[in-house]
Amino acid sequence: MRKKFYLLFATILVSFNGHFLFAQEIEEPMNEIAGIRSKETGLVAPDSIAQLPIDTLLADTLFFDGFSLPDEDLNDIFLEKMDSLENTWYIKKLFHDYASDSGLTDYFPVELTDSVYIARLIEIQQVVDLSYNNVVKNFIKLYTEKRRDLAEIILGLSAYYFPIFEETLDRYNLPLELKYLPVIESALNPQALSRAGANGLWQFMYGTGRQLGLEVSSFVDERRDPYKSTDAAARYLQQLYSTYGDWHLAIAAYNCGPGNLNRAIQRSGNKRNYWEIYYRLPRETRGYVPAYIAAAYLMNYYREHNLRPRMPEIPLQNDTVIVHDYLHFNQLENILGVKKEQLRSLNPMYRRDVIPAKPAKPYPLVLSNDLIRNFIAQDSLVFAYDREKYFPDNTLVNPVNHSSNFTPIDIEGKAKVLYTVKSGDNIGFISSWFHVRSSDLRYWNNIHRNLIRVGQKLVIYVPEEQKDKYEKVNSMSFAQKQAFIGKPVSNSAKETKPLDPHFEYYTVRSGDTVWEIAQRFPEISAEEILRLNNLRNNTKLSIGQKLKIKPRS
Repeated sequence: MRKKFYLLFATILVSFNGHFLFAQEIEEPMNEIAGIRSKETGLVAPDSIAQLPIDTLLADTLFFDGFSLPDEDLNDIFLEKMDSLENTWYIKKLFHDYASDSGLTDYFPVELTDSVYIARLIEIQQVVDLSYNNVVKNFIKLYTEKRRDLAEIILGLSAYYFPIFEETLDRYNLPLELKYLPVIESALNPQALSRAGANGLWQFMYGTGRQLGLEVSSFVDERRDPYKSTDAAARYLQQLYSTYGDWHLAIAAYNCGPGNLNRAIQRSGNKRNYWEIYYRLPRETRGYVPAYIAAAYLMNYYREHNLRPRMPEIPLQNDTVIVHDYLHFNQLENILGVKKEQLRSLNPMYRRDVIPAKPAKPYPLVLSNDLIRNFIAQDSLVFAYDREKYFPDNTLVNPVNHSSNFTPIDIEGKAKVLYTVKSGDNIGFISSWFHVRSSDLRYWNNIHRNLIRVGQKLVIYVPEEQKDKYEKVNSMSFAQKQAFIGKPVSNSAKETKPLDPHFEYYTVRSGDTVWEIAQRFPEISAEEILRLNNLRNNTKLSIGQKLKIKPRS
């Protein structure tokens, strides 16, 4: 049985001449700490703890040689995530009155003793170790004292999302308590988008999501699909656990990637305990497992802290119907009388209020149980409503002169600018010069696989008041365009430099991402590739670009 360290913060020990000695008495009597786990007898009843030999208690306490237990405040990392959640459209729509009941939960316990937290964590622990230290305590206090308003929102959202998580985790025979991971990943916001580009409840990057079989296109982002993203996360966690054989390490790898975790293990002398490699991990990952433990605590003991779930304005009883034709949320809103905000909440995977379904490629539509019946009874009326307006000539966009330029349905209030593709241009460069998303640029111009040609005219939609500024881009040199967005001319210069003979290189192919390239070379991570090549996370790769992979042996 693996050693625990639940008593470390209840018992202060010092090492003297190679022996552990008591520095002070345990904070509270042993018989007040419920459920200490013994190697020989398993879970021990509270009234029997006092009768246990001290050697038995110490045998279950994990001691570290050569370093101290972590004691730092990492709340700022996750506080930033929680604050960003509070200001999202999603939360404002679902919880528009979430702050109106203030005063009902203003009174709550503070300064609980460590023994209380320890006993409670032992009580709820199942498969994943719920260790305790000051970092864990700081996160618990973040949820239960500092940001109680958002904790109550998360509690309310869990009523909808946890059954989805549990069903999937059970199907893969994974610990059900892994359902707490999205609490710290996204605060249960399916539309959460990190600064690094991670998206959805489980915060998948584009490359990771695509590697796990999730569709990410102009119309559909299955990273935001609660069902499909959860299935992908379960498969990924299963893979990580089979690699490391430890849930703390698997959870850490989920956050920072196997490459970073492997380096932390190597730099610590190949130690395989999360707390022993703690200070070798990236700062966010150091807080990741403690935040997970705190989330598990919150979801089980919120009542003891006088927290009250704030239920979202989203139906908890719903069902799914499969559609086989293009469908706009406006059609559903007008025929069924359902608010578009509810449709977006139940179907966050559709990015433009459009379900791009075809007979050969159907998509799901989630509706409340009562609306499912109405939809089935009136589906012909729904699909026929303003059909030509939303899908002219039965297409997703309106073709112009049968060329490759298309007029989208969602560019109201924008001005159209034409840009002629020059030699050396790529989708990444052009989108950055016009401050638009690459996916939008592809969507507006019906571009597939990032293929553009010299002389091709691209339609780009920009703010009307900035049309004159962006029209000048078309006549700028490459250096001027890079300076226009505050970037030095570096990529082209680097590509003309001779290759360093001391390194092995990889030639970028169509569709490659840094994450996918790293998968081909197990000895290096995506982060290391970025560092070796002086690239940023959002840098766009070019076909034919040479990337340093590793030093030649």
